[in-house]
Amino acid sequence: MYLKLSLSCTTKIHPLMANITLFSQIISKLDRSKFNKIVAKKQTDKHNKGFNSWNHLVSMLFCQFAKSQSVRDISNGLRSATGNLNHLGVNKAPSKSSISYQNKNRSHELFKEYYFSTTSKFRTAS
Repeated sequence: MYLKLSLSCTTKIHPLMANITLFSQIISKLDRSKFNKIVAKKQTDKHNKGFNSWNHLVSMLFCQFAKSQSVRDISNGLRSATGNLNHLGVNKAPSKSSISYQNKNRSHELFKEYYFSTTSKFRTAS
């Protein structure tokens, strides 16, 4: 026996907000405590001035999911979702110069190690 489920929605959701909600759900699946342990080990937030490693990760993931072509696209895209940034663990949208500076100066080793630890977690879960 199959159950047919029909959902109807009378309210319209702005496409950007729907994408931010989906992005928020994806971010919520990431293990932030594991990320923080790697940050402490690599000391990537040692001289942090407001744009920490988590903000950097969220910005770079947003870049990939939104298919951003420039730092301006990342900054403006996150700025347009200001009210929803708290759900992502980000206090405020980063500026273009902050993103550029961190892309140049923060070690990629943090993200590499987190990527491999996350993929191994998801591999064992499936």
